[in-house]
Amino acid sequence: MTIERYCAPRTLDEALEILRAGPVSPFAGGTDLMPQSQAGRVRLAPVLMNLRRIEGMGGIAENDGVVRIGALTTMTQLMDSAVVRERLNILWQACDHFASDQLRNAGTLGGNICNASPAGDTLVPLLVLDARVELAQKPNGRIETRKLPLAEFLLGPGRTTRAPQELLSAIEIPLPAEGFYGAFFKLGTRPALDISAISIGLGALHDDGCLRSVRIAFGAVAPTAIRAARAEAELEGRLLDQDVIDAAVQAADTEIHPISDLRASGWYRREMVCNMLRRMLEDARSH
Repeated sequence: MTIERYCAPRTLDEALEILRAGPVSPFAGGTDLMPQSQAGRVRLAPVLMNLRRIEGMGGIAENDGVVRIGALTTMTQLMDSAVVRERLNILWQACDHFASDQLRNAGTLGGNICNASPAGDTLVPLLVLDARVELAQKPNGRIETRKLPLAEFLLGPGRTTRAPQELLSAIEIPLPAEGFYGAFFKLGTRPALDISAISIGLGALHDDGCLRSVRIAFGAVAPTAIRAARAEAELEGRLLDQDVIDAAVQAADTEIHPISDLRASGWYRREMVCNMLRRMLEDARSH
């Protein structure tokens, strides 16, 4: 479809008015949308809307135990944030494995989430951190927002619950308790540049040899990034010995549904999930 109009609103109110008139293709860094449209995988709407100039949709702020990250915050800004590095370190680790410096300077957290790739680098740590998304729209002359857990926002490859008239405006993350341990692993030919063949996130609190508040997430092994509830249950509150680690790995193996593609076979993905989760749990035991 031919682009008939380009717009760059400066306020959220203006952007939501444009969306309400639709159809619109919103973009920020364009690091996902533009290559996909050029490859024919995404068809652009007649109106192309650049979100980068909207005031108030960037930045990182902490208030009442919640970190609010504007959807336009770039990967570089996340890496430069002391709050992210010190309190949300698993997200910081993922950003460090995100593409190249040039793409980190342009790519936004909101864009990575809305792209909804099963291999999206930030989705795994955000699931571990119990992140929720904020969606804004203007149906009746005033801005309305709704919030929902990230796991409910993701529906499948490239599919989310975002309505056409909505924008992802922010991401909220409850601050983990002091002593929270987080680890992120990404497998790729060149892990900082390639799309991941698998990714794993692990988060927990140490308690006298046990793990509590256990959170495990996987990327690139199901239609969306997923939490591994069965594996978490095998670990929760139990002494982290070899039998418990074995049980958690076996549970994780039942929760993933990897496919074969150009990056890896389904068999290899499954083997790597089991092997690397085991290694991560052994590292957590000695942490």
